[in-house]
Amino acid sequence: MASTKAKPRKTAKQSESELGPDDLPSQAAPADEGSQAAPPADEPSSARDEGEAKPVDVKPADDAADDDATKDSAADDSAAEDEAAEGSVAASSADDSSTDEEPSDSTADDSAADEDAADEAESAPAKAEPKKAEAKEAKPKKEEAKPPVKAKADHGGHGGHHGADGAGGGGADHGPAGENIRLGEAGGTLLKVGAGLAVVGLGGAAALGASMNDGFTQFFHSYLVAFWWGLTITLGALFFVLVQHLTKARWSPVVRRVAEILASNSVAFALLALVIIVPVMLGNTALYDWNDPEVVAKSHLIHHKVGYLNTTFFLIRWVIYFAIWIGFGVTLLKRSVAQDASGDPSISKKNFALSAPGMLLFGLSITFASIDTIMSLEAEWFSTMFGVYIFAGAQLSFHCVLALSLFFLQGTGRLTKSVSVHHFHDIGKMMFAFVVFWAYIAFSQFMLIWYADIPEETVWFKSRFEDGWQTVSIIQLVGHFVIPFFGLVSRHVKRHKKALAFWAVYLLAMHYIDLYWLIMPSFDGKQAPWHAMDLLALIGVAGVMIANFGRVASGINLRPTKDPRLAKSLAFENF
Repeated sequence: MASTKAKPRKTAKQSESELGPDDLPSQAAPADEGSQAAPPADEPSSARDEGEAKPVDVKPADDAADDDATKDSAADDSAAEDEAAEGSVAASSADDSSTDEEPSDSTADDSAADEDAADEAESAPAKAEPKKAEAKEAKPKKEEAKPPVKAKADHGGHGGHHGADGAGGGGADHGPAGENIRLGEAGGTLLKVGAGLAVVGLGGAAALGASMNDGFTQFFHSYLVAFWWGLTITLGALFFVLVQHLTKARWSPVVRRVAEILASNSVAFALLALVIIVPVMLGNTALYDWNDPEVVAKSHLIHHKVGYLNTTFFLIRWVIYFAIWIGFGVTLLKRSVAQDASGDPSISKKNFALSAPGMLLFGLSITFASIDTIMSLEAEWFSTMFGVYIFAGAQLSFHCVLALSLFFLQGTGRLTKSVSVHHFHDIGKMMFAFVVFWAYIAFSQFMLIWYADIPEETVWFKSRFEDGWQTVSIIQLVGHFVIPFFGLVSRHVKRHKKALAFWAVYLLAMHYIDLYWLIMPSFDGKQAPWHAMDLLALIGVAGVMIANFGRVASGINLRPTKDPRLAKSLAFENF
């Protein structure tokens, strides 16, 4: 048998240098302590892949005088094991890359750990000794289980997590970390304060109405003004929610929940409406002349409107109105809260689909509701722009309440990181826009009726431009348009909290005067009958709204936590 020279084999260090530090497997097979070192062909690949220095024996040249076939077989076996090792490393790397979709920070940490392991492996010498393998194989290192790191919100969002869990405790908040987004005990306080105001206000107004000995005529008119002041805010909130879903607005998710809570007031107003609807059904004529058969018989115009202006159809219409308002308001709020728990993006798509018919039904319902209870106070008068006029006031008053609600919440330590000056800037823009829009609709309605000079139409404006109502009309022009126009036109005002809060309160007062100007002349056409009853009724309705806000908001988050557009809203900037 010919003696051949032993072929040099690859040491552990050389194998590691070929595989690279990132290809090292995480485990190695332990060696038998009492056995001789295995020949190079039989060395387990896992020992080389561990990245640690294992002593390797090299046969002397004279003991390696084996036949060529044995040498070739050993070399083939070694090559096969190297290929198998490379395949296992590649598979392990593929598995790691498929399951490790973490942010760049986590990836950098893992890479640094791999480089440290490679440097440590290279520093250990690979000594060849003919004796038995000494050191025990190191126990396989187990990777520390790292908590899954959510990818940072795209679009430049603030990311972060854990303001509060969803309504059902279903997962972390995707908003800024550490932010308070729960009303907590403040909800109970609002409920108590609001309920107290409601009892004192409405009870006091009813007591004063009884003392007037006019069949509650002035009370019903004062109550109707307060009722529509609150209802327009509620309907403005519902329209805001519908339009945000329909347009897939990205700036508004952080403020939309407050609007959804305000829109839920429609349930409370369904009860408040009974104060108006029940007397009408019982034949009371304190508000509406069309409910008096004698008046209908004498007026040719009202007689032709009997098919619409009758108690039965009046009741049916109001049931439909509140079915629309409550149905859309409550459904959208429940779905939004459910998304906090589930994080299901399909809920946003469902809200988008629901908002399209909702916009149409909303427009029809607010128009006919205003005709039924405000325009029909003077049943012979009519205007095709009246519904749009009420809509303009509803949107203006809602944005004022939205700004004040957010100021209150931030003042109590809530939503301090989510809602920024950029969001207030946009709300201020909407306030300014609807000041202008209201003035445009008001002037258009007046100009078209006055220019046409039709007695049945112009008589409505004539009574408001004479005697004591002339002053209120001037206040409407100057106070509702000219002053707030110049007050809100500045960018600085919209980004200054105290200034914006002042104009919000001011415009809510002007909105009340606007409704007073629409309703009270039907009670007294000579002068504005200001009375303490007016203020008490307003306090009572406002108390109902505050109490309902506290009741609804106490059990849910004050902003969405898993809305698909939350990151965009958090990163919103207004230039």
